[in-house]
Amino acid sequence: MDLSQYHEKYVRITDIYGEVHEGLACHGGADFLMAEYGGEEDGLFIEDFLIYESQIETIEEYVPHGTAEIWTEQLKLRKFRLEDAKDMYWYFGRVPSMYKYSGWNPYATPEIAEETIRGFIDHYGDEHFYSWVMDVDDVLVGTIGAYDYKDGQIEVGYSVIPGWQGRGFATEALVKILNYLTENEGIPCVTAWCAAENAASVRVLEKAGMKLVRTEKGGLVVGGKVYDKMYWEFRKKE
Repeated sequence: MDLSQYHEKYVRITDIYGEVHEGLACHGGADFLMAEYGGEEDGLFIEDFLIYESQIETIEEYVPHGTAEIWTEQLKLRKFRLEDAKDMYWYFGRVPSMYKYSGWNPYATPEIAEETIRGFIDHYGDEHFYSWVMDVDDVLVGTIGAYDYKDGQIEVGYSVIPGWQGRGFATEALVKILNYLTENEGIPCVTAWCAAENAASVRVLEKAGMKLVRTEKGGLVVGGKVYDKMYWEFRKKE
């Protein structure tokens, strides 16, 4: 079996023990696995789980939907885990700059952060629910998601932890997700909004290929401050 053909493909594997493993595959050649794990044959990683060739009963490719694991040049975009709640509280809930322009802080306390992430996990079975962690070498550096799917339209939002900003993560993730939503999920229009004063977010939206469709004067009020609200769109390529 040539397992290299499944590298960076979404596969569903049933192993010889009857367990089913599903997700984005990463091929590990025999030389690599021998050096790292002492294995003597090829294998595939599904997330962090290694399945050797001799353990594979059946394997098939499939088209993912919902919050599928996605890789970019620098990032792994993965589902939330309950253990992420601590980081979400520490790096998002306690840092006013993370919700300066939204007023939305679903991580304000450790308890609220855990409740929020449990809600994400509970909705991962919904094929139109999208909520990812931006992960760099098992370090949570940001989040990206898409919400309120209705009538062929969905809204996208993202955040990067201050210590990791300025490295292009938000733009890289947004480009990948815009194409995933429109091409893979068949959603014709993805929208976003931001405060006009939020220059960093404006740059990300522009660089990712979203188009400014209108600006509402004084359309955003957060913490007693009034901002102009910019509305953006990304449409499926014809």
